[in-house]
Amino acid sequence: MDLATLIGLIGAFVFVVIAMTNSGGLEIFFNVPSILIVVLGSLFVVMMKYNLKQFFGAAKIAIKAFMFKLDIPDDLIEQAVVMADAARKGGFLALEEAQISNSFMKKSVDMLVDGHDADVVRDALEKDILLTEQRHKLGIGIFRSFGDVAPAMGMIGTLIGLVGMLSNMDDPKSIGPAMAVALLTTLYGAVLANMVAIPIADKLSLRMGEEMLNRHLIMDAVLAIQDGQNPRVIDSFLKNYLSEKQRTIDTMDGN
Repeated sequence: MDLATLIGLIGAFVFVVIAMTNSGGLEIFFNVPSILIVVLGSLFVVMMKYNLKQFFGAAKIAIKAFMFKLDIPDDLIEQAVVMADAARKGGFLALEEAQISNSFMKKSVDMLVDGHDADVVRDALEKDILLTEQRHKLGIGIFRSFGDVAPAMGMIGTLIGLVGMLSNMDDPKSIGPAMAVALLTTLYGAVLANMVAIPIADKLSLRMGEEMLNRHLIMDAVLAIQDGQNPRVIDSFLKNYLSEKQRTIDTMDGN
């Protein structure tokens, strides 16, 4: 569970609700037509940009913003060094019994055990990384689209409300309430875009960067093992994937 996403989302809505409550009560900020225009309107407009499978898959992708288990690069490096030492002593077949939880690393090591050439391994892993990145970008793009469309639908709702208000100018008492309803669609669009869609897109983008880093680390590790490099050299080389601060900590710890 990503607590930053959950706490951030809940915290933002809590303070908005508190502000609404202190501004006359929640009931004046609730309008069904405005919700339909912004929420359902945005859903259908974004649906136009993608096929149905991609669109309905966005919900599954969004879960990664809240629940996402990522391997720690330090752990991957440590495991790669252990496997490099095992491969130098017993050949690639010694890696067949290795306990590997990371699916991408498991796939990479299986290719070594099967005896594939380095070029074949590299091409296969690069293709896997590319396709994974494309899937991530698709999910990010869907939520970016929501972030773009929701404020626009809010503005459309506001214009509809203003037209209705101006057509009833002979009743001065109705102007204020009608203006408030018209502005609610702008509020809903801003909330949907800036408190939901865009933050989720940004978090998914962060997740993509972290996963791509790990996959490139694994690919370099596997190719180095296949090349028969010394485990200490592999360890030193892979530490470049860590931040300078983390490398300093590992050095102080004697790793």
